[in-house]
Amino acid sequence: MKDIVNMAEIKALLEKSRTIAVVGLSPKKSRPSNLVARYLINAGYRVIPVNPGHNEILGHKCFPNLLAITEPVDIVNIFRRPEEVLPIVDDAIAVGAKAVWMQFGVINHTAAAKARKAGVSVVMDRCLKIDHNDLF
Repeated sequence: MKDIVNMAEIKALLEKSRTIAVVGLSPKKSRPSNLVARYLINAGYRVIPVNPGHNEILGHKCFPNLLAITEPVDIVNIFRRPEEVLPIVDDAIAVGAKAVWMQFGVINHTAAAKARKAGVSVVMDRCLKIDHNDLF
C-alpha cells in the first residue's frame, strides 16, 4: 500500500474503519493515549486496548498484544516509542490490520516500509483524534 498523507485519504480510511486497537493505551486519563481512545469511543468506534500491564481500560477488555485479539482490527493506533514500533507492525500485519497509525512523534521508516510492503496503509506522525475532529 502507501502512506496516507492527505486529508481525503485519511477521511476515507476513518469512514471505512470501525475497530481500532490502541497499542500503549494508558489507564491514566491525563495521558494522550487515553484522551484519544475516549474520543474515539465517543465518536462510535470500537476501541480495543492493548497494554500488557492491564486487564481492562476504559471499561474494555485489555489485551497484552495484537496477536491476542480475537476479532478483526481495521486500524492499529500506536502510542509507543519509535524503536518499539517494528514488532507492533509485524503483529499488525499478522492480524490483517488495514492500517497502522503512528501518533505524533512516532516515526519509524523501516516499520512503515515493512507495513507498506505487506499491503498495510501507513499514517505516521499524526494524531488520529485531531484528524478525525477536523474531518468530522
